[in-house]
Amino acid sequence: MRYTPELLIEAYRTMQTIRLFEERCILEFERGNIPGFVHAYNGQEAVAAGVCMHLSDRDVIGSTHRGHGHCIAKGCDVIGMMKEIMGKSTGLCKGKGGSMHIADFDKGMIGANAIVGGAPPLCNGAALTAKTLGTNHVAVSFGGDGSSNQGTTLEALNMAVVLQLPHIFIIENNGYGEGTGADYAVGCESLAERTAGFGMPAVAIDGTDFFAVYEQAKEYIDLARKGGGPSAIEAETVRFDGHFIGDPQLYRGENELDDIKKNRDCIKLFRNRVTAEKWLEAERMDEIDAEVAALIERAVEEGMNAPFPEPADLYADVYKTY
Repeated sequence: MRYTPELLIEAYRTMQTIRLFEERCILEFERGNIPGFVHAYNGQEAVAAGVCMHLSDRDVIGSTHRGHGHCIAKGCDVIGMMKEIMGKSTGLCKGKGGSMHIADFDKGMIGANAIVGGAPPLCNGAALTAKTLGTNHVAVSFGGDGSSNQGTTLEALNMAVVLQLPHIFIIENNGYGEGTGADYAVGCESLAERTAGFGMPAVAIDGTDFFAVYEQAKEYIDLARKGGGPSAIEAETVRFDGHFIGDPQLYRGENELDDIKKNRDCIKLFRNRVTAEKWLEAERMDEIDAEVAALIERAVEEGMNAPFPEPADLYADVYKTY
């Protein structure tokens, strides 16, 4: 596949925006400027970027509790996201969603979800809508190795096949469901093979390789648009941080984190390849780093200065009160 400079710049900018956004969220959480919990996406950037670059605003994604990366890759406003995570009234969800419930319907982001395995059934609904209306839009649900064992996910897989829905299931296997290893909790050798057992195409790929994700996502998304039904990608990836910020990660092996940050950092791997292939100059990526850093700094500044919701706002945008 031929990669244009424009495509590579977009991919790098997206991944680096996710990385720097998450690093700053960690810092602001530790400073006490972000309430609740933060589940960082560091290490998995290639998956969100490689998938969402094929999607339009009319295509729908459903996310997880670890959803900042998916939001950014789908085009959600970074400044609005930071305000939301800080609980401010001018955030994307008026400060009521916070880190685990960011949504932006205008961008086709129907929501991050604190319910493990919550996205697949919701995306079945979006995919059924697309099929019923006769559009060529698709739905993409993101989940982890932990959610792959949930009944919501397994039932959604079956229904997607029965109804032949344009739904691509992305399983981000980062090796851990909270602190439990996937090799213990998942009762099969391959999540891709188990998913294929439902009757859909499914494949396992290296989720730290942007190009592998990008190419496989294109194949399955194109298939869904043409009426080929659902499919699944198991992206074998890594998680740099704990399940949540503050997680001591005592379940990690000795030197495990040092090893994956050195050898399986998707952004480093991307830079190494594009410079070796002479597709992009390192200096151009350095410029992007500076531009992204300035954007994140602006997002934090505006977030800190934004107002909190008023007490009366508690009753606004609520379907029913009791």
